Amino acid sequence: MNSTSATWRKSSYSGSTNDCVEVADGVPGVVPVRDSKDPQGPALAFTPEAWGSFVTGIRLGDFD
Repeated sequence: MNSTSATWRKSSYSGSTNDCVEVADGVPGVVPVRDSKDPQGPALAFTPEAWGSFVTGIRLGDFD
């Protein structure tokens, strides 16, 4: 995965703080995720199915 050319975005819930994760769109077959405080650092790569399950869990309050 080459995440250097990816377009990264932060959650709208991150507010003005920089304590958030960023997700890259448009990388075929994976969902890259990185720490917004360390944009040059490593990125984790999840399958779209795994990332979708995680986001669904957040929306359902599974991690509150």
